[in-house]
This record gives sequence, structure tokens and C-alpha cells, in this order.
Amino acid sequence: MSVNVDRRINGARLRALLGSWQHQGPAYQSLADALRGLTRSGTLPLATRLPGEREVAEALGLSRTTVTAAYDLLRDEGFLVSRRGSGTVTTLPSHAGDRAPARLGTVEDGIVDMSAAAPPAPPQLAEACAAALDVLPRHGTGAGYLPLGLPELRAAVAERYTARGLPTTPDQVLVTTGGQQAIHLLAGAFAGPGDRVVVEHPTYPHAIDAVRATGARPVPVPVTPHGTDLELLSSTVRQASPRLVYLVPDHHNPTGTSLSAADRERVRDLARRTRTVVVGDETLTDLTLDGPEPAPFAGGAAADRYVVCVGSASKSFWGGLRVGWVRGHPDLVATLAQRRAHVDLATSVLDQLVTVELLARADEVLAQRRGVVRTQRDALTAMLTQALPDWGVPVPAGGLSTWVDLGRPVSTALAALAHGHGVRIAPGPAFGVDGTFDDHLRVPFSQPVDALRRAVDGLAAAWASLGGSTPVGAPGALPALV
Repeated sequence: MSVNVDRRINGARLRALLGSWQHQGPAYQSLADALRGLTRSGTLPLATRLPGEREVAEALGLSRTTVTAAYDLLRDEGFLVSRRGSGTVTTLPSHAGDRAPARLGTVEDGIVDMSAAAPPAPPQLAEACAAALDVLPRHGTGAGYLPLGLPELRAAVAERYTARGLPTTPDQVLVTTGGQQAIHLLAGAFAGPGDRVVVEHPTYPHAIDAVRATGARPVPVPVTPHGTDLELLSSTVRQASPRLVYLVPDHHNPTGTSLSAADRERVRDLARRTRTVVVGDETLTDLTLDGPEPAPFAGGAAADRYVVCVGSASKSFWGGLRVGWVRGHPDLVATLAQRRAHVDLATSVLDQLVTVELLARADEVLAQRRGVVRTQRDALTAMLTQALPDWGVPVPAGGLSTWVDLGRPVSTALAALAHGHGVRIAPGPAFGVDGTFDDHLRVPFSQPVDALRRAVDGLAAAWASLGGSTPVGAPGALPALV
């Protein structure tokens, strides 16, 4: 009997993905925890054939007995399956045991899900849905397929860009089924097998997925504490001749940094001089918590061919709407609308109508949302600082997460152990292209304070099992912060 194998990795690649994987306790248990964590996070995809035990032992400097014991444990738990002719392949348990990973969107009792930085729906959603239903009959006479998007929503998005100082017309807006589809459409339109696409490092994991799905190769440019390393970005664009550049200029996911107005102009100038299309993902722009809102990424150019913006209702309003958009040159908008027909004819009309209603109330909705998220951010960073004094915990000026510096490369092991302490969280390497960032952890503050407190309790317990600092006071006795 054989099993499906989508890809293979060798010992050297596995060593790079594992990073610093050892923690207190038996070496086989440490290795099993690290491999389980890579599988949970998606860093080690399912249906991946692992190296043989001898090769892993040589790559990691272990005895073959240790590797065999780790593989045997993961086979027993259902994370590995071995068949003659197929080797040892990553998989998921067929049952939902206490150590089994959950798929995206599932709920596990007793688990605080910190793997996604996404807020719940605002209180105004129900009213917006009711208002959308009132006007839905006016849009129900046709087939409902609007490849470019609902005219009312395209106009509302254009008006919002114009109000921010970026003159925009509806023909520059394409409505998509979420911001993720917008990124996939852009990657597919500009890149193909063997092409290069520049991404920040770290960056939004699904952007890396979108690049790789086209057969292109992501080329990383580091993000400093002050934002993208523009000197290295410029030299990379000149030397690598990428087909596309993907940036998150506002409250960067996961680091929380933002580009200054001067740096935005440098990026726009680079795009025009090199004729390289630069995508600015602005899905987090509305969640500015301190200081003024960042300037529009595209500047004031009405129809720039080389600077494209992506937006979404997911972070500003609710991910369940699955409404996003691209703001670009009209020719690009028309091209993308044609390309999307291969996989998706149009976005839900009702969801678009709800988004129109929420955009009409954006000042009210966003003011309330920012206040809640700001309280959650302050609570989380204070709790982490007290409970885990070894960690470097920045306080971002916006967004939905903090990029914690653990001080040592144990993020993968920590994420694997955290699940046993009631916390699901993605390790740092999930945000990179090469297995790095095992010394960092993205910790979202998009959940209520009580849930964040339980998450900090679990992370502190997992950290202690790695030989980290002892939390200040009992885990359950963290201060009541509101």
C-alpha cells in the first residue's frame, strides 16, 4: 500500500526548518515535539516525504536510535505514516486527540486559538446585514455575476481612497473574494515558473504561498525595526529583476512596523525607475492605534501603472464577509477581472452590499474597533512583560499582533508544547521562506482580554518547560487588565 507524496525534503533542509529544536528532556521527545510543531504550523506541509532515519541522524548529529524513537512516537500519534515504496510521510491524526492539530476554522474545547490575527465581527454587523437585505431586491433581477464587483462597492472603495488623499475612480477598483484572492490574482498575473518575486522577511505566510503557487521563487528582503530595509530592497530589485514586489507598508504583519512617508516615496520612485510592479497590502491600515494614520501607499498618483494596492474588509470589519479589492490602473483591473473567471466568477452580492453599509458607517465602526484593539494590545503586552521577562515584547502602533523576540531559537518547540497547555499558535518560521525566525513568535491581540490572559498562562507554562524564566507570580494570578 502506498501513500500520497507531494514533495520530499533532505536532511539539510529539515535541519534548517527545525532550527534550535532541543529542550529539556529526552532528545527523541524534543525532536518529535519540533516535527509535530512544524506540521501543525504548515511549515512542514502534509504529504511531505521525510528523510530516512540514518540521513536525519547524520544531519542533526544524533544517534539513529534517537531518530527512530521520535519517528515511532509520531507514527503512534498519527503525524507520520510509513509505507514500503513511499517512505515516511507527514499526515494528520484521524482522531481529535488532545495533541492533534486543528484545521483552520475549527474550534477545540479548552484551546485559545492564537494562530490567526483576526478580530470578531463588530456590533454593527447585524444592522448592516438588515440594511443590505432591504436593498437586495434591486440587485436580484440579473444573474448576480459581477466580475468587476458591485458598482456601489467599487464607488465606495474609490471614495475612501480619494478621502485619504489618493484620487481614485471606480474603474480603478476590482472587488475580490477576500484580500487573499487579490494577492493570488496579482501573483498569477505577473509571475510564473522560475520568476522571482520579492517579499519582505518575515511576511504574511499566505503571500509566500501565493508566490509559490505560481511556480515563482520568493526572494526575501529583511524587515528592520524601522520597516523594510530599503537599501537592500533597491539592490535586490536591480540585481534580481523580479516580476513583482509584495510589501505590507502599514502595521506590517507580523512585525508591526510601518514605512514613513519618505520611505513610501522611495519605494514608488524605485517602482517607476525600474518598471517593477510593487504591491502594497493595506489590509491593516485602518487599525492605526497610536498616532496619525499612515499616508496612502500609492501617494497621490491617480493612475500609477507600477504601484498597486490591496485592501480587505477582513481586519477592518469581519473576515466572514470575504470581501477584498485591488486598487490599480484600469487596464490592470480589467486584466485581473478576466483572469479570475478561471477560478471564481464573482464575489457574493449580498456580502458586497453588507460591506457597502459598513463602509458608510466606517468612522463609527472603526473608532470603536480601535478602542477595543488598543485595550487588548495594552493588556497583552503588559501580561507578557510580567509573566515572561526573558522576552522582548514590542508595543506596535497598530495592527493586530506583536512580534516577540524570544531571545533564543526555540519558537517551533514552544509552539508544539503550547498546544498541550491550551494555546494554538504559529511559530516564527511560518512567517519566513527558509526556516528562519525560530527566535521570534507572533502573538496576536485580536481576542478578548480574558482569552489573552489564558493564552499568556499557557505560553508561560510552555516556556517554563523549555527551561525559560519562571513567571512572576502564579500563572492564574496575572493582573486584571482592562
